Amino acid sequence: MEYHLPVLAKESIDALEIKEDGVYVDATFGGGGHSRLILERLGDNGRLFGFDQDEDAHNNALEDERFTLIPHNFRHLKRFLRVHGVKKVDGILGDLGVSSHQLDVPERGFSFRFQSDLDMRMNQLDELTASKVLNTYTAGDLQNLFSRFGEVRNAKTLAHKITTERNLQTIQTVNDFLQIIAPIIRGQRNKYLAQVFQALRMEVNDEVGALVDLLSQCIEMLKTDGLMVMISYHSIEDRLVKDFLRFGNAEGKAIKDFYGNIYRPFKILTKKAFLPSEEEIKVNPRARSAKMRVGRRTDEEAFQEEE
Repeated sequence: MEYHLPVLAKESIDALEIKEDGVYVDATFGGGGHSRLILERLGDNGRLFGFDQDEDAHNNALEDERFTLIPHNFRHLKRFLRVHGVKKVDGILGDLGVSSHQLDVPERGFSFRFQSDLDMRMNQLDELTASKVLNTYTAGDLQNLFSRFGEVRNAKTLAHKITTERNLQTIQTVNDFLQIIAPIIRGQRNKYLAQVFQALRMEVNDEVGALVDLLSQCIEMLKTDGLMVMISYHSIEDRLVKDFLRFGNAEGKAIKDFYGNIYRPFKILTKKAFLPSEEEIKVNPRARSAKMRVGRRTDEEAFQEEE
């Protein structure tokens, strides 16, 4: 089984402008596709650090003395780079979201296509599962996560249905869940279920919180002129990346100094998000929703006159 086809592979590696002796981070190692391409451009003195919290990905670790796999969530990027004696890096790449491998392994519980327990943990040592979310969250919390993370149109109805039915039976498996919500599915079934399962997955893995942590640390860990390349797959991720590139915070608010200059931690190199070609989408349908944004780290002060 193909672990995961790297999306926008050449484009993202080109955007990193690899220096032979540079230090780089692949924040979402997965199957190692992007990392292999980075190593091809690194010289003998270059270094590459890959992050991945998923145990399955650790089987793909590359046998290369220039490469180090760090088996942790990328939200701990700064901490573990410091452990390895790295204070600043030349480039950071992130290919966000769920991997093809995670979706295609039935027992991981990420997909509505397979019968399995509702798990969805990227880090299988974590305690929170999709089943626990469905069986313990309040109706209000469920409504909020389905609306925010899945943009589910009838989130309130869905939350009410879940909290009513779980009083009759524990929602443990994918099939349990599908049977419960079948009567209230709106629109095209697969699209609706994809939105619902995406919302659960993002909640289980605190994907938004982890991304905010990563982006904050990118600002701190990149050298001046270092590059951040992020590939996202839905509007929440893309908006966060865009806001951090513009203003250096998750709220997308301009921070001004005493003189009214605006904090701009990056020079934005993609005024519009870079999209995959039709040819790539034909080969790798997962690339269809991908958007890549690139920023070059400005100097430490990073305050510029308001345009």
